Amino acid sequence: MKIKYLCLLSIMLVAVMLTFVFCNSNPAQTKDQLVRLAKLVIDSTQLENYNALLKEEIESSVRLEPGVLTLYAVAEKNDPTHITILEIYADTVAYKSHLLTPHFMKYKTGTKNMVKSLELVETDPLIPGMKIK
Repeated sequence: MKIKYLCLLSIMLVAVMLTFVFCNSNPAQTKDQLVRLAKLVIDSTQLENYNALLKEEIESSVRLEPGVLTLYAVAEKNDPTHITILEIYADTVAYKSHLLTPHFMKYKTGTKNMVKSLELVETDPLIPGMKIK
């Protein structure tokens, strides 16, 4: 199980680096970014409903909130109830604003009985400020 999480964490860190490759922000802006992983375990009987609420929340957040730079969710192949979300916000203010949006509140309320565990892992980008060539 520990090896599975280390592999998943490695994949997510690569995703963080790739996000910065395709990010149009300048290096001065990236130093304030909030970057983290949300690791969840979902009740298997509620997985389909959870995924629908998650999809709606992520699509709304990315579309409506300029401070939400990336929300990218993945499920483990061997256990789809284990979900990891890469979250990148422009800064702490953008993150706090995100928590107050109607779409996030709908997600949080709608999934509260579906989430068996939640771990938020604060991270530091390894290559901040990378841009598209």
